[in-house]
Amino acid sequence: MFTDLLVLTYLFSGSLMPKTLGASSVEIATRSFPMTDRYDNAYVNEVFKDNILLTLRYMDGSVKNTKDISWPEVEKPFHTEFTLKPGEEFAFHDKVLPTYKNVVKTTNAHFNWDEGFKSDGFLTGDGVCHLASLMYWAARDAGLTTYAPSNHNFAKINDVPKEYGVAVESPLPMGNLYITNNFDKAITFSFDYKDQGLTVSVTKAK
Repeated sequence: MFTDLLVLTYLFSGSLMPKTLGASSVEIATRSFPMTDRYDNAYVNEVFKDNILLTLRYMDGSVKNTKDISWPEVEKPFHTEFTLKPGEEFAFHDKVLPTYKNVVKTTNAHFNWDEGFKSDGFLTGDGVCHLASLMYWAARDAGLTTYAPSNHNFAKINDVPKEYGVAVESPLPMGNLYITNNFDKAITFSFDYKDQGLTVSVTKAK
């Protein structure tokens, strides 16, 4: 049965790509992980999960400060996305290296107690490195220009290969993740949280 939505998939680097999405864009990378095994301890896993979801809520603007935080709302399934035009840059937080002059998007968060991030008893904001690593993995698959100055070799990130582990720490510019749209078309990062899993997809305008 033919429809006006043609979907073409093939196996590439462990992910299904590309997918033609209508007439306007094509999916060039997608990566996901379950939110139920961010850490091997159940309590710590919940802290990691909530910090990841809160980061995404800051990024999409539905949370701007602690007064906006309702954990039942933060933890609901949702979709959010952002777009980079050619030459534009994303940084995980706003303390950036001086060479990055075209940063137009960050998570709008600094992963600290004042912003409502949770602590597992060791670090406040623990778990956000998992989100940065998933984005880095998807961005690398997509062929985007990326720079992750600090690796996460000091601890494993479940479901993410070691070479894609990113350590983020605000306010350190070297504790950041940088993604540049090196294509001549706009690219969009989409984030979908549902069924206790998080998926990051990258699409490129046709």
